[in-house]
Amino acid sequence: RLRRKAMASGATLVDPETNFLDTMVEVGEDVTVQPNTSLRGDTCIGPGVTIGPNAQLRDAHVGPDCSIGAAIIEGAVLERGVSIGPFSYVRPGTILEENAYIGSHAEIKASRIGSGVHIGHFSYIGDAVIGANANIGAGTVTCNYDGVSKHLTEIGEDALIGSDTLLIAPVKVGAGAVTGAGAVVNKDVPPGGRVAGVPARPLRSRGRKGALAASEGGRSLG
Repeated sequence: RLRRKAMASGATLVDPETNFLDTMVEVGEDVTVQPNTSLRGDTCIGPGVTIGPNAQLRDAHVGPDCSIGAAIIEGAVLERGVSIGPFSYVRPGTILEENAYIGSHAEIKASRIGSGVHIGHFSYIGDAVIGANANIGAGTVTCNYDGVSKHLTEIGEDALIGSDTLLIAPVKVGAGAVTGAGAVVNKDVPPGGRVAGVPARPLRSRGRKGALAASEGGRSLG
């Protein structure tokens, strides 16, 4: 009955017999639900959304024109145009703002992900606030738990977080800042700052002096 109701409202269930819908689920027009997908709890799907195959949504509010692969979404809000790839897990308390992109094998928990943010794959983002258009490299981890309490990670707009960066919360990475691959960031990074290493240290700007040192065989961090 619920599947028929969804289809009568304009949704396309590619293989209805493999879909499960709870009574509270609302499905908008032009929604496509691929096989083996479950929509449970207080879930609301906006128009133009594509879900699955093999997706699981519970208590999720999904805005228009989102694309969700074989992911698990629980207690989260997805604004317009969000894309989530396969094998990712979006946990309760998460808000994904307009056009945010989550690739494969990422876990997001109790975080606000800004508009246009790109989190490619193999990352854990927990208790974080990420500004618009930041890029989070593969393998990034927000180390939010110290054994007693959870702590906040803040990443500014247009920041570039290098692959395998560990962010030791509480910590702030300013707007436009860059972390090198494999960095362990345990201190705040100012806006526009560049850090690398274990632990992460500021990199000197490679201007005329840096270029001169390099040409004379000196050591210059760039």
